[in-house]
Amino acid sequence: MSPQPHDDATRAPRRERFLRGVRLGLPIFLGYVPIGMAFGMLARTAGFTLTQAVACSALVLAGAGQFVALSLMRTGADITAILIATGVINLRYVLFGAAVSPYLRETGLPIQASLAFSLTDETFAVNISDQREGWADEVSMAGVGAVSWVGWVGGTLAGAALGALVGDPNAWGASFAMPAMFTALLVAQATDHRYVLIGVVAAVLALALSLVLPGTWCLIGGAVAAATIGAAMFR
Repeated sequence: MSPQPHDDATRAPRRERFLRGVRLGLPIFLGYVPIGMAFGMLARTAGFTLTQAVACSALVLAGAGQFVALSLMRTGADITAILIATGVINLRYVLFGAAVSPYLRETGLPIQASLAFSLTDETFAVNISDQREGWADEVSMAGVGAVSWVGWVGGTLAGAALGALVGDPNAWGASFAMPAMFTALLVAQATDHRYVLIGVVAAVLALALSLVLPGTWCLIGGAVAAATIGAAMFR
């Protein structure tokens, strides 16, 4: 039987549920603005026009993948290598989608597709936590995704527009923006000993697999293996 939202959540007007999602997503908005600015500045130094930088964030919405693509472009990698690398990094969204899907079985495919577009590490963390409490539904999830998208695209626009005034963004630590966001996300999710344990298992497995797997495959392998172990241990 698929999980169901709290009765009070389903009875609330759609506008109220959407605005509730917006409120839940405000911390993501505040985090995305500076990271989006970092991406916008780095994109301009990589040769992007302002329009190209903003369009990239608006249409792709994949923070880590976008930063990796920029890094590869700066090293002169060809388009095939960039597509493969970003594709591998974004495979984690398959796991996120599988975790969220039981809550959306009664939702139409077009709405599912729009929610999938706004599915990021941070929106997944907020929505899955809300779902555990029985409050999230497709409307509140749309609110979380909408405000997050605005923060990411708005930050990119500001960074791309002001990049010339800042100079070299790396001198300001812009390259550390994404690792900092992931670290904050990890700490925020460590609310139960089970999550901490599986996080440690994932880290150990990823380090071990890095000895035998190329590129970022060790991260994907460690995450999948740790998730499988967690599902078996904590049914």
